[in-house]
Amino acid sequence: MTDVYTAMPTDISADNLQILLTYGDVALASSLILLVILISWRLRLRLTTTLLMAAVRTVIQLSFIGLILAWIFAREHWYEVLVILTIMTLIAAGAAKNRVKRAYKGLLTDTFIAVSASAVLVTIIAIGLILRVQPWYTPQFIIPILGLILGNSLTAISLTSNQLINAFHEQQARIEMMLSLSATPYEAVHAPIRAAIINGMTPTLNSMMVVGIVSLPGMMTGQILAGAEPTQAVRYQIVTMFLICVSSTLGCTSSALLIYRRFFNRYQQLILPV
Repeated sequence: MTDVYTAMPTDISADNLQILLTYGDVALASSLILLVILISWRLRLRLTTTLLMAAVRTVIQLSFIGLILAWIFAREHWYEVLVILTIMTLIAAGAAKNRVKRAYKGLLTDTFIAVSASAVLVTIIAIGLILRVQPWYTPQFIIPILGLILGNSLTAISLTSNQLINAFHEQQARIEMMLSLSATPYEAVHAPIRAAIINGMTPTLNSMMVVGIVSLPGMMTGQILAGAEPTQAVRYQIVTMFLICVSSTLGCTSSALLIYRRFFNRYQQLILPV
């Protein structure tokens, strides 16, 4: 395998526009956070501590994952890649669960099922059918793709879960009234489920509406900055946007149905798990 480090360019030319960042460049970009902190202090937003913590965590977490990925990329062992993918999925499920205000016992399990089922399925389709990566565990492809899908899916799932659980609590009287009028459990909660799934899908749909016009997404921008042909960067971005949309939809739907199952007993009575 070609050494990715020795193959990287050391200068900028007309044929190779890749720009290698130094630690000084990163430090300069980091100093811009001071402007954000100044705004927070001036407007009394009380975000100074949060901003500093977020900045420090960004540097530490990305530096750490960079070292891990460099090690994984150099070795390319399927079991090591599988461990990384599992850890990523577990962290995503935990993050989605922590964003739900009214958690109940079993929410982490439901969130993990929704996150993993949707993200893994879509990643398998992307790696096996669209990109046709050989071998399938090539870390340069499968780790970034799963990361993109997980990042967007956990946001969609957390939005859906949070709104649906709140709706079950706040609309308890209405749901029980519909049940008393011979409505099935699904008929009684169809409107909250529909609204929650739409809420979860909104960020993804908004991004798709303005992509390429208002914003250049991360993958496309990264490939262009790395010197890739714009047309290839566009194709990759189209593929990833559709993968994210499908994964978010499956994740939101799975999460809503799993939560729905928790809120009704075998006698089709509404319960509020804690």
